[in-house]
Amino acid sequence: MLLIVGCPPEQPQPLETPKSKPVQPQPAQLKPLQQLPVEETEPPITEPPVQPSTETEPPVQQPTEIKPQPVEVNEPTPQKPQAEEKQIPDANDFHSICAEILNDFVDERGMVDYKTLKRKKYLLMDVLDEFDSFDPSVYNAWPDEDKIAFWINAYNLQMLNIIIKNYPIESKRIFRIIWPPTSIRHIQGIWDEYKFIVMEEEFTLAELEKKFLREKFDEPRVFFAICLASLSSPPLRNEPYYGRILDRQLDEQVRKFLASETTFKIDRNKEIIYLSSLLQPTWFGKEFISKYGTDKKFKAQMPATRAVLSFITKYLDQQDVSYLETGNYTLKYLSYDWRLNE
Repeated sequence: MLLIVGCPPEQPQPLETPKSKPVQPQPAQLKPLQQLPVEETEPPITEPPVQPSTETEPPVQQPTEIKPQPVEVNEPTPQKPQAEEKQIPDANDFHSICAEILNDFVDERGMVDYKTLKRKKYLLMDVLDEFDSFDPSVYNAWPDEDKIAFWINAYNLQMLNIIIKNYPIESKRIFRIIWPPTSIRHIQGIWDEYKFIVMEEEFTLAELEKKFLREKFDEPRVFFAICLASLSSPPLRNEPYYGRILDRQLDEQVRKFLASETTFKIDRNKEIIYLSSLLQPTWFGKEFISKYGTDKKFKAQMPATRAVLSFITKYLDQQDVSYLETGNYTLKYLSYDWRLNE
């Protein structure tokens, strides 16, 4: 019996080895890991969405409020081209480049310090270079007033340039019998031979005057603004002409011109009215016909003279106007003084 009892205990020993296989706790311990994603992760997923949902809604609303702000910032950007298209400030800036020359070398009477200007001619050359290279497309966008101011300034500065090229004026003895030594008539070809460039186009003073001051614009007051560098000339203004105040400047020039007895005078004792030679029909007189011509007054005069008289009555006092319109007088033209305006 002892042998029989001893056998069974030998059989369970091999059974212990299979027990060791299932006893391996390590793979069994993975079960709680499977429980974590199933049981523990589900509650965190359901709880956080509640918080982000409340936190994310305001940010979504804030961008919608911020979006119009960049639109408001961009609204002024279309105004930039509008600022560039404003030509009047550009015109004023360009006209102002002439100010230094006219302020420094021309006095209130229109007399010019040619001696000093010739010594500092580089200042004048710099300004004339601006006229030379000026963009025609900018000029074309200007109103007529600024265009007229542009050509008056160009004419006057080019005249100064021609004079300093010939200063001091040299005269031949034979011509001194006809003209005084300082007469600009000694400068040969002053109007039709000296060439210059404006907006990359070649001109002479005569060509500039004809193309723009006579034909382009119907504004005869410009002939009281351009300077002929002589004592009987309209006085050279010691400031540039500007389109924005051109009407006032031209009226002032007319009044200043008529205020001098060397250009306009009424002699009631001799019953003579003296007019500047510049206002003759063969000079600038006929330029007044289209705007100031009349058949109702001054019927004894030629059409150009009637137009001139009709024009100047706008700048005289009523007593002189009445005499011009109804008085018995003879009209004479004053001799022109070509001596240099210095």
